[in-house]
Amino acid sequence: MPVEILLWLVPSAVVTVVAMLWVAWLGREGRGEVDRDVAVARLAAAMQRDHAAAGRERPTAPRDRSTGIAVRPSRAQQPDPARTRRSA
Repeated sequence: MPVEILLWLVPSAVVTVVAMLWVAWLGREGRGEVDRDVAVARLAAAMQRDHAAAGRERPTAPRDRSTGIAVRPSRAQQPDPARTRRSA
């Protein structure tokens, strides 16, 4: 009985192995070599272009507080005006 269950995995294992071999065979030549001078020229051109977000200001990320057990406040808390009115 358990062997019959394992036999259901054989077709998917065969397909996986065949796909791996096919991809390895297709990728054996790579994309081809690019001339070093051409690559340097492309890099220089890309670096000279203006970036789309170059002039924008980055938003400041909120400071992530620790989630530990004994976390103390990092700043002195201002007294709540509503609480001071009630107690007075």
